[in-house]
Formats: sequence, structure tokens, C-alpha cells
Amino acid sequence: MRTIARGAEALVSSAKFLDMDAIIKSRLPKSYRDAELDSSLRNARSRKEARLLREARLAGVRTPYVYDVDTHDASITMEFIVGPKIRDVLANDMPDARVVCENIGRALAKLHSKGISHGDLTTSNMILEGEEVCLIDFSLGNMPASEEDLGVDIHLLRRAFMSAHSEVAELFDSLISSYLSHNPGGKAVLAKADEIQKRGRYT
Repeated sequence: MRTIARGAEALVSSAKFLDMDAIIKSRLPKSYRDAELDSSLRNARSRKEARLLREARLAGVRTPYVYDVDTHDASITMEFIVGPKIRDVLANDMPDARVVCENIGRALAKLHSKGISHGDLTTSNMILEGEEVCLIDFSLGNMPASEEDLGVDIHLLRRAFMSAHSEVAELFDSLISSYLSHNPGGKAVLAKADEIQKRGRYT
């Protein structure tokens, strides 16, 4: 196995599963927690993430297929998605960036319409597979998600466009237009995102 990424909560490695390219996401033990509690928490979070990936896919959103959940190691073995991260697509201002943003809006609308939040919705957690947007890393997601959870998704994505992708910030409007046209409850979520943004500005 080869380490692809290491975060505060998990280690992501490349692997093979039944001769297929895969990745293994292993939640790291925390020495400051009671060992039994730590194991229980890590396993519960792995099972929850696997369920969210499945539910999102059932909602019509492209996510990695989950091959296996190991409750001993608190790990998820899943499909390896081939393609650039949306972060890099937008940074390079590719000609079809507007279409990509519209597709992000459509995918997010499908997710939210089924009451699922992503929880860490940045362009680093999206991969462009051909012309399809694949969402990854549902560690912080929820189902059923509150309106606050859904609003946070929009807020985080808007913040990413205003900071990391300021050169194409106007494309966020295309994303939101697509989102609203595919999600009947989108206006309420957008209003909640605006409220969250104002809270951060004045507190």
C-alpha cells in the first residue's frame, strides 16, 4: 500500500481489492481517549461514512463504491476514482469550468433533496471523472441533515470560491442557479447559508 493522504483523523492509502484499484481510508487511533471508547467511535464513524456514500449514490450522486468496511481496523475500502480534483480544474480555469460548476450544483441539489449533507464541501473533496462530478470524503456528513447542515454546505462552497478560486468566483452564480433549478427546497437552504455567513461576519 502507498499513502496518498494523511489528515488529523484518517490515513488514505492506495490498494488492490479483488484485482481492482482501490483506496483504504483508516481512521487513526487517538491515544488520549480510552481505548475501548476510541475503537467504538472510530468504527461508528466509518460505518456512518460508508452509509452516507451509499445513500448519496442512491440519490443519483456519483460517489466511490464501498467495497468493504473493516470494523476491527475502523477502515473503509472503496473505489479509486480517476480524475483531477475540482480544485485543480478551477485553478487552471479550464474552458468547460462553467459546465463543471453547473454539474456541481446539480449533484449538490440531488444530495440535499434527499436530506443528506456533505459537511466538508470544498473543491478538494470533488473529483472530475470524465464529465461527472464525484463527491468524496463524507466524514462530517449527516442524514437526516438539518437545514443548518445543508446551509453549511453552501456556505463552505461559497467561501472556497471567494478565497481559493477568486479568479473564477463569478462561476459560483452558475453553480447556485443549477442548484436552485434542481432542488425545490434550495431557496430556503440558500437563505440559511446567507444567515450563516452574516453570523461569521458580525461575531
